[in-house]
Amino acid sequence: MTAFYQNVPSEAAKQIDSISLVIYELREDRKLILGRYDVTDEAGLLARIAAGEIDEHPAYEDYLGAKTLAQTREALREQLREVLATGV
Repeated sequence: MTAFYQNVPSEAAKQIDSISLVIYELREDRKLILGRYDVTDEAGLLARIAAGEIDEHPAYEDYLGAKTLAQTREALREQLREVLATGV
């Protein structure tokens, strides 16, 4: 195992660990939603809805949910980058 947390302050290591876990969970939840419709991204889901290949309900709600998960994940990735850069 690598010494990733070596020389990282304890509080920063805790933040990195907790943020990383939430990022992972968001990614997996998004994959589950999109997998229901056999698409890899929100645009694919929206295209299938627009083409009438799948019913709007609950697909559109799932589209919004997947999009929110992706946006939240990206915001947390930015927060993680900041913690890694500053070590705070």
